[in-house]
Amino acid sequence: MTADQAGDSRRAGGTSSSDRRTRVTVLVALGANLLIAVAKAVGGLVTGSPALLSEAAHSVADSLNEVFLLAALRRSRRPADRRHPFGYGKERFFWSLLAAVGIFVMGGCFSFFQGVEAFRSDAQESFGGYVAGLVVLGVALLAEGASLLRAVHQARGEMAGKGTAGGRSALRDPALRTVIAEDGTAVLGVTLALAGMALHMVTGQVVWEASASLAIGVLLVCVAVWLGRDARDQLIGEAADPEVSRDVRALLAAQPEIDSVEALFTMKMGLDSTLVAARIDLVPGLDSERVEEVAVRIKRSVVHTVPEVGEIFLDVTDADAKEAARSPAATGERGGA
Repeated sequence: MTADQAGDSRRAGGTSSSDRRTRVTVLVALGANLLIAVAKAVGGLVTGSPALLSEAAHSVADSLNEVFLLAALRRSRRPADRRHPFGYGKERFFWSLLAAVGIFVMGGCFSFFQGVEAFRSDAQESFGGYVAGLVVLGVALLAEGASLLRAVHQARGEMAGKGTAGGRSALRDPALRTVIAEDGTAVLGVTLALAGMALHMVTGQVVWEASASLAIGVLLVCVAVWLGRDARDQLIGEAADPEVSRDVRALLAAQPEIDSVEALFTMKMGLDSTLVAARIDLVPGLDSERVEEVAVRIKRSVVHTVPEVGEIFLDVTDADAKEAARSPAATGERGGA
């Protein structure tokens, strides 16, 4: 495979083997969430438990989010075309943002509603209803735990198999990261619901179960905000990881034809595709044909040596033109809140 073909493969949104593993992880999470969502909903309606109904809404939101993530995996791998010359890698970030919104609205808001309603209600649940609800939550805890272990195992396997760069890729995959966040939150949420129902059963005070619903709502909102902020940063054009920028700058500076690297700009275009634009000052004495040959060789060298780079543009400039080097993108300063 040539360097250009490798770049085209990365611009399609990520490596196919990694996507296949992530797809299996998402499907496992989807199957677990669909199963326990039905069980929680039936148990919640039978017992009238606000904590169990909150967990049912949580599982429904997670199931819908898994569908979003499957769409992200499929659509982000479409090849570049005339309308999207840099590919569709950012589809991954868009669908992850929708998943975060789903967690916030369907999970967090409904859990708050159930908690408030429980404080206002005087309804009493039967002892048999409590037992059924606790059994449902116990099964849910096992299913969510198994799904979480699968996602964590994949992340650790990719980090161990690819080294530091692979570890960055595994942790930055929004689909895999969202599944880990969802399953981790689900395990904590089920634990809170179990504690709330058990304390309600022992004390006869609904405040415990209502408080559990509110705590689940707070947990879901915090996770949704975290995932949403991360997806927002990537959608509006997040710079490459510092390690990638340092590797590219060092490689450019090591070229004998480059006198200095005046500015380096990077932007993530997908999971494994980074756009690089560099302003460089060449050594004196190179004619136009030699400059063209050098530029082609340097581009191929960067794409081959730094796997994350999908496109690179070189702008030959004069070392005296310092205004570009002082921009926030080149210096690493933040441009806003």
